[in-house]
Amino acid sequence: MKGLRLQEALASGRFVVTAEVTPPRGGDPARTLEAARALKGWVDAVNVTDGSRAVMRMSSLAVCCLLQREGIEPVLQMACRDRNRIALQADLLGAHALGLRNLLCLTGDPVRAGDQPDARPVNELESVRLLRLVSELNAGCDPVKGALPDGPTALFAGAAADPQSPSWSGLRSRVRRKAEAGARFVQTQMVTDADALRRFVDEVAAPLGLPVIAGVFLLKSAKNAAFINRVVPGANIPQCVIDRMGAATDPAMEGIAIAAEQVELYRGIAQGVHLMAIKAEERIPAILERAGFSPSAGDLAEGQVGAEQLGHRLLLR
Repeated sequence: MKGLRLQEALASGRFVVTAEVTPPRGGDPARTLEAARALKGWVDAVNVTDGSRAVMRMSSLAVCCLLQREGIEPVLQMACRDRNRIALQADLLGAHALGLRNLLCLTGDPVRAGDQPDARPVNELESVRLLRLVSELNAGCDPVKGALPDGPTALFAGAAADPQSPSWSGLRSRVRRKAEAGARFVQTQMVTDADALRRFVDEVAAPLGLPVIAGVFLLKSAKNAAFINRVVPGANIPQCVIDRMGAATDPAMEGIAIAAEQVELYRGIAQGVHLMAIKAEERIPAILERAGFSPSAGDLAEGQVGAEQLGHRLLLR
């Protein structure tokens, strides 16, 4: 069924692949749409970030609608940082009306992490309470008047988690609360420690019945990896990986190789992978092909290049 590919795949136990695009810092979505089109046939759904790192971007809701018009199943990310409950309720109802079904509920990066640190955060809700709100709407409950006049919504909500969190007890408690609030799947932050991911799946997510989609980040250089460690909350790229990138004669291809190795490894641990390749989404097909994947029966969309041609293009850069 249209718009339910991710939900049906997770319910069936099939391994899923999702990826991420960043909305533009401006009013023209052309580049973002181009990046998403390159993923068609390779991924089950495409996430659209919502004010990631507290930086001004186009609305995630708007970009998700544009992706859906392109025949690409979106995952709407919704952060609580910038909206009160009334605004969040409005966006949730609007998303349902527009046919959007997949939702990732987030608290949101702190304002101080962005380029407008004097902006005023809202944070009336956080991710657990947002998940509860979604569950109420899916049950047909109006938070003020008892029942929604036109019936329940049908949003498929997921939550984020960091398997490499230094507080294991805190991680378990928070994921349990998210499951109780209505989370149907977990998408992790970037994971570089397979043992931590396996423990998270076995001891935290699986007992709660939550499928896990493991985050894989495409590195571009040793400098990029060090920068990610410095500015991204929770990032913990091992020094051995940074050294490997630094020693590579072709860092772009080495980053693809590292990401592909992680995809192959996580395929035996989690129920899916989520690929993050900021401003390099066109390299994702090469990662997946190297990890043993091929495009779905629908083949590649018009204007998309195959992973083999993409590899040649990268070598020429």
